[in-house]
Amino acid sequence: MQDNLQPQHLAFRAHHRQVITRLLFDNERIITGSDDTEIHVHDTETGFFRKRLEGHTGAVWALQYDGDTLVSGSTDCSVRVWDLKTGRCLHVFQGHTSTVRCLVILRPVEVGKKPDGAPIVMPKEPLIVTGSRDSTLRVWKLPQPGDKTFFQECPPADRDSPYFLRTLSGHHNSVRAICAQGDTLISGSYDCTVRVWKISTGDLVHRLQGHTQKVYSVVLDHNRGRCISGSMDNLVKVWDLQTGSCLFNLEGHTSLVGLLDLSHDRLVSAAADSTLRIWDLESGACKATLSAHKGAITCFQHDGRKVISGSDKTLKMWNAKDGKFVCDLLTDLSGVWQVRFDERRCVAALQRNDVTYIEVLDFGASRDWISATTPSQRIVVDVHAPEALNVQNAALINTDA
Repeated sequence: MQDNLQPQHLAFRAHHRQVITRLLFDNERIITGSDDTEIHVHDTETGFFRKRLEGHTGAVWALQYDGDTLVSGSTDCSVRVWDLKTGRCLHVFQGHTSTVRCLVILRPVEVGKKPDGAPIVMPKEPLIVTGSRDSTLRVWKLPQPGDKTFFQECPPADRDSPYFLRTLSGHHNSVRAICAQGDTLISGSYDCTVRVWKISTGDLVHRLQGHTQKVYSVVLDHNRGRCISGSMDNLVKVWDLQTGSCLFNLEGHTSLVGLLDLSHDRLVSAAADSTLRIWDLESGACKATLSAHKGAITCFQHDGRKVISGSDKTLKMWNAKDGKFVCDLLTDLSGVWQVRFDERRCVAALQRNDVTYIEVLDFGASRDWISATTPSQRIVVDVHAPEALNVQNAALINTDA
């Protein structure tokens, strides 16, 4: 995604007027989960509606995919595994007794070498790890394409599931955030603690104590052997995974630190105090404070070069190196819930005049000669018809042309 290009701006309605809780995308599809119990799949380039994934009976609060396999978690306490090609639900896992709040899909990665030089790969097979408001985490095998469909009954018998591996118990309140790599799992909880687990055995490695309020966010700095947590106590803490000790208290926020993003060797935190902060991971010093929003930061992402953040009525872009404000990408919003971007596109889930939209800023469209309209115009797509409406000029544009 290039900063100096005017993007093509595509917008389409989604999930009626409901909150979009999760947003994922790639070059082909945009996947959203919502309070309305549904998962929607749209075409990234055109915005056209592809599939509606129905089956959950509660809000969808956790979502991740790997290839054509999508995994979702819901307030209905279930975990569902979907085929994105067909939109079919192939597996239903039960076992949690409250909302499935977070999940990760773990692929095997090399974590070391054996004495003979052979790689040590963990986990041994692809896994799903889920965290719940019931205070537990559960580890499952990730179903593979071609596996027989499995719908687990409720109440479940774990021994009857070919996919269930183990439950990780120890937290005393809701598990709010998890992250994992190799054989290491980090969980942050409303019990004010962060826990470090060995996934292959389910053993607790460390119970990290120091926060005085609920933990809302965790990230894993695997290269340095650290994890980082953000809390309602306004602090960001950096922990040593070997010793379990706190290396730094990153101070400066004056309200809940609900979001962390570690990318390209830069840590950025976002808080309810309307600011984002960029931190030096070696010294723990704050390198820059990003101040221009007027409300709590609801979503953000960074890639080492830029930060894009959503709050109050705007979506803003910042320079990640010096923290300087670059521009407003979107304004006059009722609310903004999710944002994701890659090297070409920025995709946001938001509300305008109490209507839910997904909006795509395509910074590669003008470069690739895709757009036939003025790049700064906002085009609203009717996802049920093969045309788009230019809301500035009220002209119909054929998207098949």
